[in-house]
Amino acid sequence: MEYDQDTNFISFFSGVVCGAVIGAGVAVLLAPESGRKTRKKLHRAADDLRETAYERWDDIADDVKDRVEEAVQGAKKGAKRGVKRARG
Repeated sequence: MEYDQDTNFISFFSGVVCGAVIGAGVAVLLAPESGRKTRKKLHRAADDLRETAYERWDDIADDVKDRVEEAVQGAKKGAKRGVKRARG
């Protein structure tokens, strides 16, 4: 079940990034300003998008790290219980 939620999140995030790229391309084609101003705006927008992506990536990495730590702790507890049962 968790796999489906993670896959859905990744698909959604990929869609947002693709939408932002397509939107930026359309903005360039339809921009009423000079090329220099448009390039500056795009550069700022790309920087913002990159920063957001890095922050989101860090959030995902932290979440994965937490889940791995929980799984390891659960495995350790299960192993201890198994040893106790085996010893009787």
